[in-house]
Amino acid sequence: MFYWLLKGILLGPFLRAIFRPEVTGEENVPVEGAAILASNHLSFSDSIFLPLMLRRRVTFLAKSDYFTGRGLKGRLKAGFFKGVGQLPLDRTGGGSSGAALATGLRLLRSAQLLGIYPEGTRSPDGRLYRGKTGVARMALEARVPVLPVAMIGTDKVQPIGKVVPHLGRVRIVVGPPLDFSRYEGMEDDRFVLRSITDEIMYELMLLSGQEYVDVYAAPMKERLAAARRHRPAAGPPGAPAAPDDRADVASSAAAVAPVEGAPPAPPHAAPE
Repeated sequence: MFYWLLKGILLGPFLRAIFRPEVTGEENVPVEGAAILASNHLSFSDSIFLPLMLRRRVTFLAKSDYFTGRGLKGRLKAGFFKGVGQLPLDRTGGGSSGAALATGLRLLRSAQLLGIYPEGTRSPDGRLYRGKTGVARMALEARVPVLPVAMIGTDKVQPIGKVVPHLGRVRIVVGPPLDFSRYEGMEDDRFVLRSITDEIMYELMLLSGQEYVDVYAAPMKERLAAARRHRPAAGPPGAPAAPDDRADVASSAAAVAPVEGAPPAPPHAAPE
């Protein structure tokens, strides 16, 4: 109930009036039945704009910290995240991926739309990072299509670390559904899971126009944070400028993934 109140009266109209979001390809979202919406992840506000701008309800899995705050502020935060269609997920411990899979499958088997960020976290620099294979496993086990979704401009409206958003235009592009039924029964084959995930990331790259980086986003975040911590302080006027963080990190990332910047493999033909 609160979801639809927030979507239709309290927050949805405000977002439309201020940020004028443009949704392209909403006709690709099925009117009924389960599907996975696999989106790139640029900003905290991705999880607000996407559910509130589509006609059907979309549920995202969010880290449990958002739901466990104390006091009035904590209760308001938990209520807000539930209101925008998010469910708590404990991402600590070895069973976190299994919990995510079980929760996602439960939603899909009840004919709902499930939102997933295959990168696993927000992009640290606006580029598209390697996808994790959980999205592929869910698609195969639930036997549902995957809709690639590109969020565009949310990193400008609300950059990482900023609480108050800036004025700006947000675009949402929903691509045609991807059918992976040709891989039915192969959800335990890690090569199949990687192939499916790469196909999804390839479509996201095309829809979003982002540069693709063939490393996971989380380690890159850690490297960027370490580079910032060790960056020399600014010198006196006229002194040489400190090297750019991203340039420093690029060399170490290249050692891990020599194909950085290359697009993921294009879709493979269905096996005979």
